[in-house]
Amino acid sequence: MKRGKKWNRQETNELFAAVLKLKNIDECRRFFRDLCTPDELVDMSDRFQVVKMLARDLDYRDIAGRLNMSTATVARVAHWLKQGMGGYKLILSRLDLLK
Repeated sequence: MKRGKKWNRQETNELFAAVLKLKNIDECRRFFRDLCTPDELVDMSDRFQVVKMLARDLDYRDIAGRLNMSTATVARVAHWLKQGMGGYKLILSRLDLLK
């Protein structure tokens, strides 16, 4: 994050409101591909895979190996799963993936 910029602001809320207007996976794919770089999309989708694997109680090293990422990244995602704002738990619950 750039210094001096906060994520919780009106512009971010406008982005979230725009995302809520998307109606299907194709619309999401098109919008997010225009919004994000391919690397950003891969990073976000990998973090979501980490969350799903953590919900299944897989080992950090196993997750890191499967997704070709550092255990530090897995630990960071695990931290936000346990101590974040509840967003990961919310979506896991809605997808019936929460244990």
